[in-house]
Amino acid sequence: MSPIAPPDPLPEPLPEPAVADLRLETVLGALSDPLRLRIVRKLLLERTEFDHPCGWFELDRPKSSLTHHFRALREAGVTRQRQYGLERRSQVRVDDLNARFPGLLDLVAAWTPAETD
Repeated sequence: MSPIAPPDPLPEPLPEPAVADLRLETVLGALSDPLRLRIVRKLLLERTEFDHPCGWFELDRPKSSLTHHFRALREAGVTRQRQYGLERRSQVRVDDLNARFPGLLDLVAAWTPAETD
């Protein structure tokens, strides 16, 4: 799938915690779900310079379930989402998370998912 060009102007991010408000237990709680961990890992390993729509993840889950998982990641401060018409696009808050929790995203990227996840 080809990268998606950023619109001009870029939409404002949806509400998310400030960097200073990121809490390790909240971030780890969001990452404790195997599907959410897989989403973040895919974003880290295959990211481009821009955010990705839900369809890019190729997840075989109901839209309501995916909405819940993406919201959990955003509210924990793991991802940033922007609204583009009817779709939301996501990216990992790499700089913010590396500033607060050095090495955490390296562990996520190095994680190998089990075949049953």
